Amino acid sequence: MPQAAPEGGPAPSRFRRRLRNVLLAVDSWIDSSIYNGGVGLRSGWDSFVAFTERFNVQGPGRWAISLASEGMTWGAVGAVLMLALAVPAFRETSDDWLKRAELSVTFLDRYGNTIGERGIRHNDTVPLEEFPDHLIKAVLATEDRRFYEHFGIDIPGTFRAVLSNARAGGVVQGGSSLTQQLAKNLFLSNERTLERKIKEAFLALWLEFHLTKNQILKLYLDRAYMGGGAFGVDAASQYYFGKSARDVNLAEAAMLAGLFKAPSRFAPHVNLPAARGRASVVLDNLVDAGFMTEGQVFGARRNPATPVDRKQDDLPEYYLDFAFDQVKRIVDKLPKDFAERSFIVRTALDPNIQKAADTAIRDSLKQFGKDYGASQSAMVVMEPNGAVRAMVGGRDYGESQFNRATDALRQPGSSFKPYVYTAALMTGKFKPQTIVVDGPICIGNWCPQNYGRSYAGSITLINALTRSLNTVAVKLAEAIGRGRIVDLAHAMGVKSELKITRALPLGAAEVTVLDQATGYAVFASGGLSVDPHAVVEMRTPAGEPVWSFAQNGPKPHQVIPPEIIAMINPMLNSVVENGTGRRAMIPGTKVSGKTGTTNAYRDAWFVGFTGNYVGAIWFGNDDYASTRKMTGGSLPAMTWQKVMAFAHQGIEIKPTPGLGNQPAPVLDGAVAQASPLQIDGVQRPVTLSPAAAERLMALSARLREAAAQPVRRPTAAADPSPVTGVALTGAN
Repeated sequence: MPQAAPEGGPAPSRFRRRLRNVLLAVDSWIDSSIYNGGVGLRSGWDSFVAFTERFNVQGPGRWAISLASEGMTWGAVGAVLMLALAVPAFRETSDDWLKRAELSVTFLDRYGNTIGERGIRHNDTVPLEEFPDHLIKAVLATEDRRFYEHFGIDIPGTFRAVLSNARAGGVVQGGSSLTQQLAKNLFLSNERTLERKIKEAFLALWLEFHLTKNQILKLYLDRAYMGGGAFGVDAASQYYFGKSARDVNLAEAAMLAGLFKAPSRFAPHVNLPAARGRASVVLDNLVDAGFMTEGQVFGARRNPATPVDRKQDDLPEYYLDFAFDQVKRIVDKLPKDFAERSFIVRTALDPNIQKAADTAIRDSLKQFGKDYGASQSAMVVMEPNGAVRAMVGGRDYGESQFNRATDALRQPGSSFKPYVYTAALMTGKFKPQTIVVDGPICIGNWCPQNYGRSYAGSITLINALTRSLNTVAVKLAEAIGRGRIVDLAHAMGVKSELKITRALPLGAAEVTVLDQATGYAVFASGGLSVDPHAVVEMRTPAGEPVWSFAQNGPKPHQVIPPEIIAMINPMLNSVVENGTGRRAMIPGTKVSGKTGTTNAYRDAWFVGFTGNYVGAIWFGNDDYASTRKMTGGSLPAMTWQKVMAFAHQGIEIKPTPGLGNQPAPVLDGAVAQASPLQIDGVQRPVTLSPAAAERLMALSARLREAAAQPVRRPTAAADPSPVTGVALTGAN
């Protein structure tokens, strides 16, 4: 028989009983707490209801309290809604909004002469008190007569505009205050949406809180777009009338004030009758607002403003586009606390070489373009240090603003071979006199052939490059590796992506004209790296230095050893004097370079250099259509020779690195006859050397600094000049 369990039971049973009792106690506590809480809440609510019954209002007072309560409720909802609408508007002011402005750049050539502008025309240096009174009145009478009376939003003016527009059945009068217009100009776009109008209203209130009325008016006069690329009244006055806003008369002020509404429609250089009609409306506004009498505006009505003639000579537009892109990159790297957005930029442009390049390309296409089936060309001329002296991006900027010198990717053909030969020489396994075999070669199913479909057999490297043999270039690439060629080309300044293919050594990868000019500039610089640049120095309109290439630009480093330059440059000189580039020879100057022609004659190149300049030129068609058997040694070399022969007039001819002082070859026959030293019958004027130009610009900068210094008055103890009697103190 089983024995009975001892008293108290086993330990596991006792533990379960205790746990059950604890859980029952917790459950009981929760139930009682919920019940007691409910009773307490009900009792509290009954007490609150009984308390509020004491304030029960009967009769008319009840309605007043109800209305006030509803008003507070909807007011709270409205406040939350306004805050929700205001937050997106105030986000527009998160960065340094007062310093926002587009770039305004005036470009000078290397001699300090103005050559053009880019960006906006903007000048905010005229203080408000120096604007003529009639100009201020004309603006306020037309844009916001109650400007000094409202808080940023002119409510009566808005209702008046709504009624006028309703009567007319269209928009005939604007309801935005001057502050609202400024808010739109500073922070918003011109889109006509309800969201933009709401943001505009909030931002107007924000401006009124942060700025004085005069500060708002000054910003409006400086930031509003006035047509013709001009922002601000003073820039517009300079552009349309050739004078500062300080000096405009009433008729000119009325025409300027009329531009705020629709500058594209009323700009005087676009539609002078419309501009004068709008100015007449501004004069009416002056009289209607009580700012002037009819007698005071009578003279302006009888003698309307006449803008200056804006017809300009040809400008180096492609060069200016290139320079402006560089300025934008420089400005992006300036410290964030730098607020200036207007600059005077001196470039490396030589206007004489630029004109020679424009003329030579235009004449070549006009004379030979149809025969060769070529419709476009591009050229870059630079110094061996990378300073771009001239740039042609196409035959006509008016027809196409696409810059073929910097943006068009074209196959360079055999003009790419110098990178192949240089990479081979740098391995130490090859020399210019190394014998290689020019014979058939196949890589897979690809079997390149020479231009004449024949082979030279055993031949030296220098002769192979002179004759531009394709098979030798392919064999060199196979021997050293194509990756080595790509790395060298990039190190020499070729920015375009170079895809490694079997045809890479024959120029199958696409590059730009600027790439080729930069790469060959390394040969001309003695193997130093080159950074192509148009910008030499940047200053503020007040003359303060901002950036200079000499101080802030990249410093050159050795890319190709001098001993390799001493090998490759004579090889490239042999191409010109003994090979495919003979039409590029210049009297009295040693020229090195390489021609290039691509499959189906789609692209024709000549890239060459001397001790003074590097030039790259391309001919072809935008649609990649084939030319009529144009080679790099024909029209490209001829045109290159015209430009560079002109560029080398009147200057000291520098020796080419690696060539020493070898005498220039004597030109004969057709080569000599194809060497005109004049462009449009005008011989190139004597030019300054780079060092002389730098000294001249430094002197100009010191004169500007001296002019800005306060005049020191002579003291009684100063010794008078024996000649003029003027005191000489402070003359150091």
